[in-house]
Amino acid sequence: MSLLDTIGSLMGKSPEGGGQQALVAAALEFVNNQPGGLNGLIERFREKGLGDIVSSWVSNGENQPIAAEALQGVLGSETVTNLAAKAGVQPDQVSGLLSQILPHVVNAATPDGEVPAEGKLNATTVLGALGGLTALFGKGTA
Repeated sequence: MSLLDTIGSLMGKSPEGGGQQALVAAALEFVNNQPGGLNGLIERFREKGLGDIVSSWVSNGENQPIAAEALQGVLGSETVTNLAAKAGVQPDQVSGLLSQILPHVVNAATPDGEVPAEGKLNATTVLGALGGLTALFGKGTA
């Protein structure tokens, strides 16, 4: 079973079902495949002058928002295109969706305000903490 399938089943969705769930899976996989995992991603934000924003996601305080354009600047257009392909959504939608999803994913992965030692995100832990992620998009199930 692929990560996309696992996340889809954990969220009660088929992998073909909404691009948001697939994008969460793709984002988790992307972070875990970074050199250094989440620590590597945090370093990319710091290099682009957005360390305060990503630090707010890790901390126990309120998550600072990030503009879609700023997120694309951190990730790069090639990464955005690859995430879009994995998630089955249009590349022009990825930055906007990720700007809403990624703060919650990072926050859920760091419940004690600490990055996991190995920097890897656990899909089950993150999705359990996210719970009603679909509510973020106004597409909750009845």
